[in-house]
Amino acid sequence: MAKMMGPRFKQCRRLGLNVCGHPKAMNRATKGTARNDKKLSDYGTQLLEKQRLRAYYGVMEKQFANYFEKASKSRELTGHALINLLECRLDNLVYRLGFANSIRQARQMVVHGHFLVNGKKVDIPSFNVSVGDEIKLREKSQKNVMFKENFESNILNVLPYLSKDEANFSGVLQRYPERTEVPIEINEVLVVDKALETIGKKWYSRENKTVLMAEKL
Repeated sequence: MAKMMGPRFKQCRRLGLNVCGHPKAMNRATKGTARNDKKLSDYGTQLLEKQRLRAYYGVMEKQFANYFEKASKSRELTGHALINLLECRLDNLVYRLGFANSIRQARQMVVHGHFLVNGKKVDIPSFNVSVGDEIKLREKSQKNVMFKENFESNILNVLPYLSKDEANFSGVLQRYPERTEVPIEINEVLVVDKALETIGKKWYSRENKTVLMAEKL
């Protein structure tokens, strides 16, 4: 399973944004430590925004490219569709429901088989949760003090597109979120522009390679 590694707080300071959700993540941030403290080109600004979005959800470059491809085929605005796909990952919703204190912790919990989706064990962090799906902490895992405290301490922090059942240690994705409801500070237009530019370069490279091969023949 591919995953993003490295010190979380250092990554937040480098990106100039608290992408891990920890309240102390930016405590040691000083002017000059973040990439956006320096004047960036349009390309640099787009790249930084894409890296921030990837860091929010903890996805690798190849995974991100696959999500973008799916989003670009959606009838919705590509940026909104992209964020919805990322937001509906199982590890992210475990985090949003309050079972974990971070995406990383949520991913570990999923991989270790602590959750059921509609009554069936799912241990794939990237599993796509659909509207109406129930995410539930396994009965055996409900005895874990940390998991229990996490969920109960966050019981009142419910996003509009989710519902939580305290008694059953579960939650349901009620609907896909509106863009303004997703708690991330990202300009998805810049992310889409960067991705389209990258795709264009790859297409141009492939076309040139095809032409060169044809000329050799």
